[in-house]
Amino acid sequence: MGFWDNVAIELDYLGMTNKELANRVGITASNIGKGQRQGSSPSADTAVKIAAVLGVSVEYLVNGTNNPNSSKNHEEEQNQLRLYRKHSEIIKKCEELSPEKEKLLVDFISNFSNL
Repeated sequence: MGFWDNVAIELDYLGMTNKELANRVGITASNIGKGQRQGSSPSADTAVKIAAVLGVSVEYLVNGTNNPNSSKNHEEEQNQLRLYRKHSEIIKKCEELSPEKEKLLVDFISNFSNL
């Protein structure tokens, strides 16, 4: 997987579009599209900005890992981190619930998933 493939994965997890990423990085969405079509990597400066916006390392975007000796546990940690980023607003709201409301929510979700 290349740079833009990994960017696409992160955008999906974050629920962000190419246009939103471009605006936050200070480039045009057409530059992102061009890079995706050509399979080329952006300049180092732009790659650093993209990584910062996505909350990942440049190394991850370039080669899919944060450590050349990464293990399966590390991959699982990365997946958990992505899930947390994707659902952080829901988690924050749940943390504000009273114990009674939290129990009601857990019961609701359990019943809902059993339908």
